[in-house]
Amino acid sequence: MNNSKILLQRITIDSAICHGKPCIRGLRYPVENILELLSSGMTIEEILEDYDDLERDDILAVLAYATKLTQVKSIHNFIV
Repeated sequence: MNNSKILLQRITIDSAICHGKPCIRGLRYPVENILELLSSGMTIEEILEDYDDLERDDILAVLAYATKLTQVKSIHNFIV
């Protein structure tokens, strides 16, 4: 199993947690929130300092998940 597949196992979807949004390890950290923190300029280290129960591989899993989502044949314009 390659590293990306191992990382992706950290992303869970449970309808009882955060309305079924993809989250990190069943915790209440939606993938989208971590992506927002990264896109705002926060470093992985800064995120880990703010969220004690997250691990470096959790952040890498979020990035791997986002990468998988973009590997599609077509993306419609959704930016407003």
